[in-house]
Amino acid sequence: MTTNREFHCDKLVRFQHCDPAGIVFYPQYFVLFHEVLEDWFNDGLGVDYARFIGTEGLGIPTVNIQAEFVAPSRHGETLRFALRAREIGRSSIKLDVTACVGSELRAKVEQTVVLFSLKNQCSVAVPPALREQMLRFSTRE
Repeated sequence: MTTNREFHCDKLVRFQHCDPAGIVFYPQYFVLFHEVLEDWFNDGLGVDYARFIGTEGLGIPTVNIQAEFVAPSRHGETLRFALRAREIGRSSIKLDVTACVGSELRAKVEQTVVLFSLKNQCSVAVPPALREQMLRFSTRE
């Protein structure tokens, strides 16, 4: 079933994100994309990300990422991020994330993250309750 449901959040482009030309320095996009992932957990999935890591001992590291920087973003602009879960495997989640200002695409990533036990240092299966929450933002089941 296709839901086409997306998680959205806005991020202000701050001075700290920019190079001397006043545009987002591309490595800062990776920081912003990770913030979006944390926001998805906290606000979209209802999972306290700090507790997820600190108490539950689970991480969600990026194992693959492909980025495309389409147009520059400038200091003071607000980027609208949209996240979709393209595929949810046993322990991996493939995400598509875009950053836009208005209708103009600025950057996008295809990112694979893996649910990971910090104690055992290995991947673990996505728990059924978390999988169910993620499916709400999935392009397919």
